[in-house]
Parts: sequence; structure tokens; C-alpha cells
Amino acid sequence: MLAYVFWHWKSSSLEDARYEELIRNFHASLAAAPPAGFVRSAAAAVEGARWAASGGRSYEEWYGTRGFADFDALNEGAVGPAHAAAHDAVARAAGGGTAGVYRLRRGEAGPGGVLFAHWFDKPAGMRYAELDRLLEPFTGPAAALWMRQMVLGPSPELCIRSAEPLALPDPLRPLILPLRPVWPPPRG
Repeated sequence: MLAYVFWHWKSSSLEDARYEELIRNFHASLAAAPPAGFVRSAAAAVEGARWAASGGRSYEEWYGTRGFADFDALNEGAVGPAHAAAHDAVARAAGGGTAGVYRLRRGEAGPGGVLFAHWFDKPAGMRYAELDRLLEPFTGPAAALWMRQMVLGPSPELCIRSAEPLALPDPLRPLILPLRPVWPPPRG
């Protein structure tokens, strides 16, 4: 699975609640009429991501696809007739954005329950096989390891998304960011 990850922040003139409503409207539109290749999406409010909004309040959106071949269809479909109004409304309200592409490396990319993002880079000199062994106890049904592809995007190379904060071992020094889910809406 590949994910297009988009960080964006609202223009200063808009209330948070209204901006989040626009985000939910767009994701609901995609869920109701999924573009070809689209698997699922999630959005969360986050603070402290230094690569987005200078570390201030931003929104982190994950758009899952089966692979690179699906990106073109997702890109076209997300702004096509079925989704143009919802997309354009949130795009007009945004103050800026940046993005990256991540591949699922370990664990399971479930649809919900992600409340923490652990961002880090592979330590210099460490082989990926060693990193995988180090992280094996931290990934599985409740936590997924994602790896940036082709050095696209300003964020760190790796991210473990999980329901709980993780105490990753040395020499990893993750930036642990709490996420407040915006989409999918909380159940209950």
C-alpha cells in the first residue's frame, strides 16, 4: 500500500471548526464515490510537525492507494466532477500545504484508531534489515511503519502510526505527535 500524505493549514481568517467541516466534507465525498485506486483516507489535526505550518496547527491527511499506478487516477478523481465542489472549498480555505509519499513497510494500515504519529529518520549507518528487527515488536495490528518514497516531501523518512504512544528504543529519537482525528468521524 502507498499513501499520499498531505499536510495543510487553514488561512488565518477561518475558524477551526469550519475548516474541519470542509475537510470532513471532502473525505465524505471521496468515501461516497471513490476514485479508481483509492483505498481509504484519514485526516487529523496535529501540532508540532516542523515541516508544516512552522510547527503550528496543521492537518495531516493520508490517502491510501494500492500503488504508484493509482496516483494518477486519485489525482484526477479527487478534483473531478464528483468531488470538485468539496475539494475546491477546502483548497480555497487553506493557507498552505506540503506533501510526501509513503509506503507501508511493516504492520497493518487499519482504517482508524490512529492517535499518534512517531516521525524519525533511520540512524546513519544502520541497515534497513537491522531497523526492521529493531522495530518488529512495535508494529503489527495496532501500529504501522511507513517509509517515505523517492525522498518526496520535507518530513522525516519514517513514521509509525499507532493508537498509543510508543517508547521506541535507542538510537531512534522520534518526534511523537498526538493526532486529533477529523476523518473518519469518531464512532459512538
